[in-house]
Amino acid sequence: MALHAKQTVTAPPELVAAGQTLGVVGAGVMGCTLIRGLIDSGAIARERIWASAKTAASCEKAARNLSVPVEQDYRNRVATSGLILLCVKPRQAAGVVAYLRAAGLRPDTLIISIMAGATTELLESMLATTNPIVRAMPNTPCIVREGMSVVCAGTHATAEHLARAQRIFEAVGQCAAVDESHFNAVTALSGSGPAYQYLIMEAFADAGVRVGLPRQLALKLVAQTALGSAKMVQKTGRHPAELRDDVTTPAGCTIGGLMMLEDGKIRSVLARAVEEATEIAERLAPAVNPPAAR
Repeated sequence: MALHAKQTVTAPPELVAAGQTLGVVGAGVMGCTLIRGLIDSGAIARERIWASAKTAASCEKAARNLSVPVEQDYRNRVATSGLILLCVKPRQAAGVVAYLRAAGLRPDTLIISIMAGATTELLESMLATTNPIVRAMPNTPCIVREGMSVVCAGTHATAEHLARAQRIFEAVGQCAAVDESHFNAVTALSGSGPAYQYLIMEAFADAGVRVGLPRQLALKLVAQTALGSAKMVQKTGRHPAELRDDVTTPAGCTIGGLMMLEDGKIRSVLARAVEEATEIAERLAPAVNPPAAR
């Protein structure tokens, strides 16, 4: 009888060490989504999470919804935090970084930023420390645990830091590690991608109404068809062109519809949308530059 080598199961990395907390600076839609995902997945106990928001009303609302402390003034929490998620707008980067430094940021605290346009190099220069930094780009389907996120490591971040970051975003969908040179394109394709999909779905639902379907039925058909088609690509591993051919019979209605879409140059229009969004993403970086020294 053949003997099988004993397999070693590697435990996922702890997000923060014992006695440390995880902070989320910016308890907006994505910040709150990540907190819920972390708690629901059991990645970290609710009692070890804190968050911040800009206004008292926002703090009160987030604290009520999440059952975690959410405060405008979080300086007393920074020194005990082993991981801090920056979920603020790019224009707030300089102020938040200065606040963290003044509050006694630990040199080993992992900083994970989801700010569009804020490179790891820029954040490292703003912090002027050796803190490990991971840059991330999630998208809004994280809200329903079907997000697509990417992460990359800064100069001082190790494979273990990257694994901790991936664990966070895998709590709300899928996550992949990519080279930072791809981030602007990722921002345009998957970060902005849900908006493109919603526009396409709306257009198809309107088309269904145009040919006589009740609007709610048309929208249900479109949404489930989009979901099923995406899962077909994921689960079969086949190229979309192959799957399209399975649906396209000779002289059928599908090939007629496809030819109309091709006549409308749908491929080039969609490609141009991503190209334009990529160029805009490249221009976001100057907005987060810290003020020049005088």
